[in-house]
Amino acid sequence: MRKRRIVGVSILGALTGVLRVSAQTPQQAVQTEWRVDGIFARTAGAEVGLGASLPVGIYVRNGLVGGIGVGRHGVEGRTDLLSRFSLDPFRQSRWSLYGGGGISGRYRTAQDGGAHAYLLLFLGLEGPLPLGHTSGWVPAFEVGLGGGARVGVVIRRGINARR
Repeated sequence: MRKRRIVGVSILGALTGVLRVSAQTPQQAVQTEWRVDGIFARTAGAEVGLGASLPVGIYVRNGLVGGIGVGRHGVEGRTDLLSRFSLDPFRQSRWSLYGGGGISGRYRTAQDGGAHAYLLLFLGLEGPLPLGHTSGWVPAFEVGLGGGARVGVVIRRGINARR
């Protein structure tokens, strides 16, 4: 009798396929962000950037950020390849600290120091999702080092029940 029941349930499952229950919310794999950064070194610069990151575990996301802006003597840009470690990956607090590091490439005029690669280290504070929402844009603030001292304001796409 038990064997028949198991076979019946297996056949029913195979015929109907896997159904998605409305309580199962799909997780967003790619997290995008817009940012404004000030980089203060021998010559300072301000940049607007666009980035994307992917989860590589519960606590860590790897990402790529590209930025373009102005320096003392003209146009400058940068590319950051980074990993971000969240101290609150499940949004149990409204605001959460995170930290990370990676490699940063700064591209400037020869008068501003030219193109160089730098070690990147940063600390950040990420804000909450809008009240009553399971997705949306969240604010974040960062300070760090990478080609100079950095200060950044970020607007990042929030992920349901995750950071």
